[in-house]
Formats: sequence, C-alpha cells, structure tokens
Amino acid sequence: MSAHENGTGRDADARPQTPSDWRVFRATGVPAEDRAVLPEAPPWRRFHGSPAQPCAPDDEQAATRRLGQLDATPQLGPEEIDTVNAALLLRRPLLITGAPGVGKSTLAYLIARELGLGRVLEWNIVSRTTLRDGLYAHDAIGRAQAIAAWRAAALRTDPSAPDDPAYAGQGEHQLPPPLGEFVTLGPLGTALLPYDRPRLLLIDELDKSDIDLPNDLLHVLENGNYEIPELVRDATGSAEVHTADPGGHAVVSGGRVECREFPVVVITSNGEREFPAAFRRRCLPLEMRTPSKEQLLAMVEGHLRSRPEAAEDLVDLFVQRVNAGGTHSLDQLLNAVQLTTAGGFQADGDGRKLVESLLRDLAKGR
Repeated sequence: MSAHENGTGRDADARPQTPSDWRVFRATGVPAEDRAVLPEAPPWRRFHGSPAQPCAPDDEQAATRRLGQLDATPQLGPEEIDTVNAALLLRRPLLITGAPGVGKSTLAYLIARELGLGRVLEWNIVSRTTLRDGLYAHDAIGRAQAIAAWRAAALRTDPSAPDDPAYAGQGEHQLPPPLGEFVTLGPLGTALLPYDRPRLLLIDELDKSDIDLPNDLLHVLENGNYEIPELVRDATGSAEVHTADPGGHAVVSGGRVECREFPVVVITSNGEREFPAAFRRRCLPLEMRTPSKEQLLAMVEGHLRSRPEAAEDLVDLFVQRVNAGGTHSLDQLLNAVQLTTAGGFQADGDGRKLVESLLRDLAKGR
C-alpha cells in the first residue's frame, strides 16, 4: 500500500454541523481545537478493563506523510462520512473495500488525526499471519538465555544457591529476569489495552490472510479482551510488558487484557476473497471510490504545498485512465506531478515516456 494514498470518495459537500448533529467525524483530517468528544458506547459495547493507560502518543510525521497538509475540504462523500460515524457510534470495525491504491488505509490516518486518537497502530497482514501475531509475542529463547545468565551470576555470588528460577536470593542483583521483559504486545494487543480514549487500529489487507484468521478474530472483536497464557501461569500476578508503541510499556494483571474503550478498527480489503458471514455482520462495510478531479487536485496541493501548472493536465490524464477501467494508485499521480515539477525536467520526448511509465496500468503486470 502506498505511503501517499489519500482517503477520498465521491465528490460532495460536507454535511452542515448543527448543535444536535450526531456526527463527530467530518473527513477533513483537521483536528478540532479540543479533542473531539466521542459518542457514548452502546450498553452492549462497554468494557471495564484496568488499570487505565495514559493517552496514546502522537506520530504527526507518519500522518503528514500519508495526508499532507489538509484544509477544511471533506475527503469523503456524505454517505461515506455517515458510515464512518456509524462505526464510531456503534463501536464496530469498519471494513473498507476498493481497488488497490485508492486510499483505503489512509482513511485510518484521516480519522486518527481529526479525532485526536494518537499514533495509528498498523497490523499488516500476509498469508502466514496468525491471531497471536497481532496480540502478543513471547521471546521464550531470549528468556531462557537470560535465566541461564542469571543462574550463572547467582552461583558465582552464592555457590549454595539452588538451581531454580524461583530463587530470589538476598540481593536485588540476584532476582531472576521478569517474564514481562520478554513479552511484547502486537498492534491488536496494544489497541485492546484499557485506554480512556480509544486507539486506532489499522488491519491492512485482511483478504491476504490465511482462511482462518477472520474467524479467529471474532472473539476478540466481540468481547474486547484476550489472555496471555504465559502471564496467566506466572505466579507474580502482574507484569510490565512492552507494547507496539516505540518504547512503550504497560502493566498486565493476571495475564488478562481488556479494553475500556473499544478501539476504532479500520480493516482494508482489495476484494481478493469473501469473508465469512459471521465476520461481516460484526463490521460496517464501506466501499472506497476513485476521487473526483477536485479532490485529486486538493490532494496534490496538500502534499506538494502548491498546485503546479502541470498538475491539472496530469490529473485529467489520471482520471481518464481510471475511467477507462485501468488499475491505478494515487501514489502514481503524486510521483508524476513531483517529477514534472522538478527543475529542468522536460515533459516531452523521453520525458513523456517516463511520465507514461509512471501512470501505467498496474493490472497489466509491467
């Protein structure tokens, strides 16, 4: 998925905001002065995890790479905006389908920036991905090596020390390495920590997964919790583990994690296969369409901080090729505009061939 995809849909004006409007998401990507107040969850989607986690960190660099500098222009049409708001209100995953490169994954960044949800947690799916990959990883080999080193150090300090990981000795230097140091929560596992404000989880290209993964997700998406068996069996009762955020840590009690606010889950699919009915009924569907000419020009201006003279002609060419049935990515358009505005580049002759190559039909495999 391109790093420059821009979440866009049908060209339409945003719905007017009124004091009684139920919508909190406007699809502009522009954050409010104060963090948006999210609607209260339905009674059947309320959770009570603890202990409460601090607010998620921001990653404005990643958001800017995806979105550029946005203004108040809506990036989606009214129907798409309503679908996103319904998912927010009902605390249900958003299942986004559409052609590759149309901006599905970037919608997650649009929502996170506008609602002030912090850094997006990305879970990129491949054919070998399992549910546990998303929840947590336990470095059993690293722990075994650390315990062996601890035992050796303990014996050097006290030759009579028993050869047992439970032995704590008398000095702090003799304590065995804690189990939590070798447990790292994945993107899904981190998103389900008990935050007072929901995290945004992007599950990208779920249709590339093994056939069992969507069904394996059902329990977690329905119940908002999971267990880490290694920590359940640990006698200490609680453990400080690593999270999917850089340098992040969290305390897990009794080996069980439960959210306080169900995360905003954005699932993307290129439509390579159908999902089970039990999975689909837990999601709200949203089909992403190719952006209009005006939205594409706004996207170019947002990324390049200007609207080059050649941009409109390239957008026209891009739209023409998409309407002809080709498969094209928004990243191709940005690359073509960037190249043609480079100093000294000539967009005729060999230069024209290069532009044609950048805007080629991706479905043809060349």
